[in-house]
Amino acid sequence: MDMMKSPVDPAFRNDVLSCFADQQHAIPARWLYDRRGSELFEEITELPEYYPTRTETRLLEQHCPDIAKIAGPERAVIEFGSGSSTKTPHLLRALDPAGYVPIDISGEFLAASSRELQTVFPDLPIYPLEADFMRHLQLPEEVTDMPKLGFFPGSTIGNMIARTSVDLLRFMRDTLGEGAQLLIGFDRIKDTDVLVAAYDDSAGVTAQFSLNLLHRINGELDGDIPVDRFAHVAVWNDLYARIEIYLEALADVRFAIGGDSYAMQKGQKIHIENSHKYGLRDARLMLRAGGWSPIREWSDKDDYFSLILADARPFKNAP
Repeated sequence: MDMMKSPVDPAFRNDVLSCFADQQHAIPARWLYDRRGSELFEEITELPEYYPTRTETRLLEQHCPDIAKIAGPERAVIEFGSGSSTKTPHLLRALDPAGYVPIDISGEFLAASSRELQTVFPDLPIYPLEADFMRHLQLPEEVTDMPKLGFFPGSTIGNMIARTSVDLLRFMRDTLGEGAQLLIGFDRIKDTDVLVAAYDDSAGVTAQFSLNLLHRINGELDGDIPVDRFAHVAVWNDLYARIEIYLEALADVRFAIGGDSYAMQKGQKIHIENSHKYGLRDARLMLRAGGWSPIREWSDKDDYFSLILADARPFKNAP
């Protein structure tokens, strides 16, 4: 007997159909992260060209003791988009938190990484939360009354346009509450060749990651997109200070999704991801716009990457 398919997220279906039916040719980056996508992204973080992960990890290794002193004891660590939680142990060891809530959209990946982390920290209460952190979510009641430290590493904030980034920061403040703190990573503007190589590696892993979105559409939405007729493209847009990722049609293609037919011409592109980079003061301004007051900032010697610790202070009605 055939295995039953898991229910398809209606938001995924709507975003994909809008991409082709309305000729938007854009799909939100969050849909890159099914289980296979999450696994491929973990491979990307270990590539020699991909500097953000190793740079941020070194910053955490060096500065988590200082972060712990500022944050204080007995906080619950809330990680938005936890993935494999590979950087998280550095923070947990230094902070000795009262609880840990990893939030991720990929339930299978979340469960596996939580089990692995529990073996490293057997006495730490872990409350995995399968959710899209871009939407309203309810934290587990076990951490409701604990002071909280949000953790948002990897410069994931850069995947969003400025308006969405500020909205997300405000949402994080509402979720964590006044008096909470947020530790967040920001990728810096740097040499264009370094940036493009990080998103178009020589081994082609990032290309597999991008093309996996088409495989996902075929598998979950009954599509027959000819994946081999699309190519991964990464370009630097200096006006918007961001890397842009596209899937480009290598030939005229016709395909179906859920019984409906669509077509793309050779050279047309599907915009699937942005990765914004930040100048020295850009990140601090964005945090303040989102309701967070920067406390401390740490950067590597080349200014490739920054970690910023901010807190949610009471709002003032006047300067």
